[in-house]
Amino acid sequence: MKGLEEARRFYEDFGAAMLHERFPDYEERIAVGLAGRGSECFGFDDELSRDHDFEQGFCLWLTDADDILIGAELAKAYEALPRRGAAQRSRLGETNRGPRRIGFFFRPYLGGETAPRDWRQWLSLPSWALAEATNGEVFRDDLGVFSDIRETLKHGMPEDVRKKKLAARLIAMAQSGQYNYARCLRHGEEGAAMLALAKFVREGCGAIYLLNRAHMPYYKWALRGLEALPLLGEMREPLTFLLTADNDADGQRVKQGVVEDICANVIAELRAQGLSDGGWDFLEPHAFAVRERIENPEIRALHVMEG
Repeated sequence: MKGLEEARRFYEDFGAAMLHERFPDYEERIAVGLAGRGSECFGFDDELSRDHDFEQGFCLWLTDADDILIGAELAKAYEALPRRGAAQRSRLGETNRGPRRIGFFFRPYLGGETAPRDWRQWLSLPSWALAEATNGEVFRDDLGVFSDIRETLKHGMPEDVRKKKLAARLIAMAQSGQYNYARCLRHGEEGAAMLALAKFVREGCGAIYLLNRAHMPYYKWALRGLEALPLLGEMREPLTFLLTADNDADGQRVKQGVVEDICANVIAELRAQGLSDGGWDFLEPHAFAVRERIENPEIRALHVMEG
């Protein structure tokens, strides 16, 4: 059973009754679900995922005022629920289950307790942080405060910021995959060539998520998450090929062709979204074309690679 499904069942079997019986005046004010750190919050978990930093449970998100009034008592009631023991926790692991203030949940991701208020904040936030702040599932949120913040984070990025971030990904793809991979090979620097390919894959994933108006998760789940995207999700296989196929002479030639195929697909989607209308095969001029479509002059004036 996946972690998200297990969390929902645990809440329905034990948590819902606990809230109804012990906190009836607050039952409709507490948001319940599972979100944040951990592969289970993305639905990417398997049996191996349970060997560390995995625990049975769910999240309870409270307003500041409610946490002051019932937070300690709610924590004791939650800890008393019957559950299997937690797996061994790593040094960097920390629990995100149980009661927590809404603002405390968002602070590690946003640097504050609310959604960004201006484009500078949006531009500075890494995609993995926005992905973790909006992943998982909310089982119940009658009050709506927690869900409102998540909805803004999911869909509220200003279009000019999306274009700026996309332009930065596109020019990095051009430099790393279309230019530097082959150039490093000609220099005899195969290690550097592989680093260039790895950067191309990572930046390519970032561009595809942005074209889907989605947030790319932490790097080890970036490729996995592509398969759920409606636009260019099929690029997961060729992007993976670049990292896993042999890098002998034949493999290098094939990889250069795969890079160009991926870029051609990205360019086609840029045109479909009206973000570029140029006929170039090289991604760099498309990056500048995207930047020129930014309406905010301050954002448009930033270096093309910023973002």
